[in-house]
Amino acid sequence: MLILGGTGEARRLAAELPGLVVSSLAGRVAEPRLPEGAVRVGGFGGVDGLVEWLRGNGITAVVDATHPFAARITANAVEATARVGIPLLVLRRPGWAPEPGDDWRWVGSLEEAAAGLPGGRVFLTTGRQDVGVFAGCPQFFLVRSVDPPEPPLPQRLHVLLDRGPFTVDGEVGLMREYRIDVLVTKDSGGGQTAAKLVAARSLGLPVVVVRRPPAPAAETVDSVAAAVAWVRRGSGGA
Repeated sequence: MLILGGTGEARRLAAELPGLVVSSLAGRVAEPRLPEGAVRVGGFGGVDGLVEWLRGNGITAVVDATHPFAARITANAVEATARVGIPLLVLRRPGWAPEPGDDWRWVGSLEEAAAGLPGGRVFLTTGRQDVGVFAGCPQFFLVRSVDPPEPPLPQRLHVLLDRGPFTVDGEVGLMREYRIDVLVTKDSGGGQTAAKLVAARSLGLPVVVVRRPPAPAAETVDSVAAAVAWVRRGSGGA
């Protein structure tokens, strides 16, 4: 079975199914956290390349456990598995929901977020590959990522190279240190509300939240346990 990974859920799934899976990572992080078992790194070369790889490696099922915003690889997986004639399961962590005291402003895209940004100082946590969308914005940006973002970049920018998990106290201290006025993030979701969102709530800061892409046309579960059950029922050829 092939796991399209790069997320914590993908790593936990691989650990639950030793010897049954090959995990694939996009290779966009210089030093990724590797799952247990066999791992391949890099793209497939679009749908045709993925079809060839699935056939050439005797794959009998695919679990797409990529990031909720990795829409392209998900679309490729839907088409490729249909062409090969093998089952596909999409594993997506639940999205976040606002709680009392939150000031969330939902937008449909990064471009919409950039166009409607309020003034002041922005904590941008959408990932290093998205920073260029904000290159023309005049605000000050604090960007946190595992690897440095590449140009184009906003003129007023400070980059923090760091990897989570992060604590609420740490996020509150960071936002105070950099005098942040607004947080910008994607609805990445997870088992609990991200520390940065709790910190923004405690500080009374607005949060611009980018909605997820449309759900793929595939069977979908929201937990590693449900994905393991899918495999053990035989859908994964185990």
